[in-house]
Formats: sequence, structure tokens, C-alpha cells
Amino acid sequence: MSEFWDVALVGCGPVGAFAANLLGTCGLRTLVLEARTDPHGQPRAMHLDHEMLRLLDSAGVLGSIQGVLRAGDGHVHIGADGGVIRYLGSAGQPRPYSFANDYFFFQPELEHALRSGLGRFPNVQLQLGAQVTAAHQSDDEVTLTVVQGERVSRVAARYVIGCDGASSVVRKSLGIELQDLRFDEPWLVVDAEVEGPIRFPHFKGLPESADIQRLSVMLCDPNRPATLVPGRGVHRRWEFMLLPGESPEQMNRTEVVAELLKPWLQDVPYRIVRAATYRFHGLLARRWRIGRVFLAGDAAHQSPPFFGQGMCHGMRDAANLAWKLELVCKGHAREELLNTYQVERAQQVRQVVDAAIDAGRYICELDSDRARLRDEKMRAAQLPSSAATAADLIPPLSRGVLAEVGSVDTGVGTRFIQPMVRSSNGSLQRLDQVTGRGWVMIGHSEFTEGCLSPAARAIWGHLGGKSFAIGTHLEEPEGCLGRWLETHRAKVVIVRPDFYTFGVHSTGDGASALLHLLARRLHLTSLPTWGAREVAQY
Repeated sequence: MSEFWDVALVGCGPVGAFAANLLGTCGLRTLVLEARTDPHGQPRAMHLDHEMLRLLDSAGVLGSIQGVLRAGDGHVHIGADGGVIRYLGSAGQPRPYSFANDYFFFQPELEHALRSGLGRFPNVQLQLGAQVTAAHQSDDEVTLTVVQGERVSRVAARYVIGCDGASSVVRKSLGIELQDLRFDEPWLVVDAEVEGPIRFPHFKGLPESADIQRLSVMLCDPNRPATLVPGRGVHRRWEFMLLPGESPEQMNRTEVVAELLKPWLQDVPYRIVRAATYRFHGLLARRWRIGRVFLAGDAAHQSPPFFGQGMCHGMRDAANLAWKLELVCKGHAREELLNTYQVERAQQVRQVVDAAIDAGRYICELDSDRARLRDEKMRAAQLPSSAATAADLIPPLSRGVLAEVGSVDTGVGTRFIQPMVRSSNGSLQRLDQVTGRGWVMIGHSEFTEGCLSPAARAIWGHLGGKSFAIGTHLEEPEGCLGRWLETHRAKVVIVRPDFYTFGVHSTGDGASALLHLLARRLHLTSLPTWGAREVAQY
């Protein structure tokens, strides 16, 4: 063993490659070990939401992939009678996060861009064809056994993150069990390049403004549940549920696939990219961390794809863990901070996976009478407008590195907005382009760092935090920031590096109290002596 790494990542799929870019941005010495020599050649994951674009931007890789993304307009669920039973559309609605709610991509292109981004960092090394076969922990480090061809080596790192997918070697080596959330259905997934529009039937109740070609369509048809997804460019995806008695071998046959696609592609040229059967299921690791080893992405959780959140969950894992590892590895926080990883992520993932499973159960209904009753019930509960979107299904954080979460809607734990603001040169930019990465404090027009106590300023400086006053540092034509503060009865808000709201306070002076609480939540170290005393007394 010649080199010692801050973090070793096992797996360089989309989640592992994204995590490596984030850790590179954090300045951590990062080794990435990937068993494959080339990016996966098939389009498996294909959906991102606005939060993912914001995270990709924070890692400095959004510019290299934005040109190959296709914005979508949301999701629609169609009942047994061909009418809308649930509409989660975003066309024409405000974009409080600057980006559209849904984007579609081609996975090989995304992986290539993420891997190429690693070349920016002298502190990040990617080793391809490197199979991790064993992991051993001590109090101070993790040693990985790595096989590359006929060569066996060992590498040591302070921490290890297993991003090595559903059949994770890291998870198995730790003996971590998966909790079965009791959803397991076989589906045929077909990807095709289509040289023309899909031929959709008329769906009753679809808003006139909706463009069906830009929507993900869930057909809750008891004759055969199916999903149609608009990929980027000419890429389109169909997912067909296997009916009782149908085998994967039967459904994968070319003539069967062609017959399933025929109603949608009459007289439209197309080329099949792949056809494969999968089992859509819900699984959750019982532990996401043992000692110095963490799980992320499919290694930690697997979700039915009905809301397109599988890869998004993994990227949230990486974003949550990266800034915490940065604080710990740089000696700014104690290791107790890392205990908040599963506390924060597992609950949020479980809620979304449960919602996807609930959706899967009603989508997969094969009894025509129960399907009719389902449609009646869902139509009665449907919102009169398209205000709800799939992005609204992501719940706030409720525990962890947060100020107190009470019964009043304070915005704590929610994803903070990202409106367009005017920069110093007069151009409109996204909020993050002006504030930069890291900890951010935004206050009303009279707020200044002079409102903070000396100890609070020490804490904020220790974190490299940046402060902005609306109207002074941030000129916002649409007034979204001011309305956000007013809605949550706040004068100041503190936003975490992963863009979740740590806390708010109703007075500018109250920001000092928030920072004292933040120091405790982060288990900060190395504060000036007088600052540490004051924090301890809070």
C-alpha cells in the first residue's frame, strides 16, 4: 500500500461518478474503483428532477450534460376506461428552482460526462477494471483488496462508500440485510430510437395545454399495465407488465416486442435498442453504515420506477454524505456527524419508495372491477388543477442536521428555492451561481453579519459560510426570496451545502442562536477557545 486516501468509492456508475465529482470539488483525496472498463452501454436510468440538476451544477458538471437532456412536462396516469385518473403536470407552471421538474437522458452519455469531469481534479483517481473482493476495517482506516487482471493489491482509505449497485459486493461483505418492502412484479422494458411521434389514443380529461409527447404516461389498464417515457432525442421507452403465465424468455422474443409496440408505432420507423425483463421491487438496507463504510444508491435501496426516482435517490445520498465527509476529513467536525447520514436519508427514501409502491399496486391492478373502483376513487381525489407535480412527492427532512422541526411550517428540512437573481454585472443568474457552493445565509434587506455575535461569526467563518441580504447583495426581480421568508415568518434562513434548509429565525439577531445550534448539530471542532466556550453554554 503506497497511498492513503480520504475516501475510496467502489463503483463508478452514475451515482459513484457523481459522488466522486462532489468529493473532488470538496478537495478530498478520492480513489474510484470500478470493475468495468467502459461505461454501461445500455440506457437503464433515464430520469432526473430539478434537484439533481442543481446538484450536478454544484459539482461543476452540469454544463457538459445540459445539451443532451430533454425537459419533460410531468406524468399522467390513465385509467381502465382511457381517462385521466392522476395528472402531475408541470407545463406552464412557475419554476421556483429555476429548472424544469423533469429531465430525460441517455445513461451512457451521462456516465461519460461524469467520468470525464473527474479529469479536472488532481486529488481524484479513477481505476477501471478494478474489482474489490474484500474489505477490512480498523479503528483508523479501511483496507480494500483489489483485483486487476492477475494483479492483486491493497488500498487504504479513511472511509469507503459502496456505490456498486443492487448486487453490491460492499453490502454483502458487511453482512447487511435488505428489508423487503413487499413489492415484486416482472416487467418488460423496451428502449427504441423512434423517427417520429408516438401514436397516442385520445385520453379523456387530459388538459388541452398538455403535450402528450412530453409526458410520462402510466397506463393503468387491467388488460396489460404499461408505461411510456419520452427519452432524450429520438429515444423512447416502453415498460409492459408481464401477465400471469408469461415468461421472460417468451416476452423477450423479437416478434412479441414488435407486436406490443405496433399500436404506438404504426408507419413510424424505429430501431430497438434493447428489450429486457426486470423485476420491479422495493428493498431497503437495514444499515447504511458500519464503521467507516457507507452504502449509497442501489446498494442501499431499490425502488419501483413509477416516479423515476431511483437514481435521484442515489445522487441525494452522495450529496448528503459529501459535505459531511468534507467537514470530518478536514478536521472541522467530529465523526458523530456521519451518524446523521442514514438518519436523514433512510426516512426520506422510505417515504418515496412507499409512495412508488402504492402507485405500483394501483397501476398493476389486473382485476377489471377493482380497476373501475380505483379509477372512481382516484378521480374523486384528483386536484382540480395541475398544481401537484412528481417533484412535490419528495418529503422534507425531519431529523438530523436541522434546527428544531415543530408543528408550524418553518420550511426547515425543505429544499430551498433557487430563483433567478441579478448579478453585479446586471445579468440574470441562478441563485447558486451568485452564492456559490457551501453554507449560505440569506436575510432581509437590513441583515448584515454585524448582527451576529462574535462567537456566531467564528462559527460561520469556521464553516466558510457566506451571507447575503436581499436587495443589497441579491437583487431579485420576481421577489421569490422575500416571499419565501414572509411565508415562513422568517428574517433569515441558513441553507446547507446540499440545498436543504437548516433553519430560520424571525429576527436578524436570532441568526446567532441558529449558528450556535448549528455548531452543536455538526459536532464542530477547532473553534477559537472563546467561541467554543460560548457554544458549549448555549
